[in-house]
Amino acid sequence: MSRRSQKAAPETGAVRPTVTVCRGCCCGTAQKIPRLDHEAQLTDLRTSLARVATVRCTDCLDACERANVIVTQPSAEGRKAGGRPVWLGQVNDPNAAADITTWVENGGPGLADPPGNLDLYTFSPSRRVRHELED
Repeated sequence: MSRRSQKAAPETGAVRPTVTVCRGCCCGTAQKIPRLDHEAQLTDLRTSLARVATVRCTDCLDACERANVIVTQPSAEGRKAGGRPVWLGQVNDPNAAADITTWVENGGPGLADPPGNLDLYTFSPSRRVRHELED
């Protein structure tokens, strides 16, 4: 059973990409990741992506071993072009968040290639976890 207390359902056919930031039991906590200003990371993403994407926070994406987790979901146009949600784990460096911002500003999944160093953060969650995010 998932530890999430609420589901983070994407809007089907969303015009803009959606960036889901986990801030649950592990992600976003100084106890798990003490060297990062978690509030500043979320604020920076919301501020820098306000014009081009929906940034939302969710309680737990159930990938705690990879804290901090951010999922970038394509826009409707990106999905039509073959884009799928991209799961990024251990996003604990301001440069990684800046790379996510740049990628989403350029169109995000399906429309723009992510900066090469984001490959270091990409992972595939279990089918159950992916399914819960998509429902």
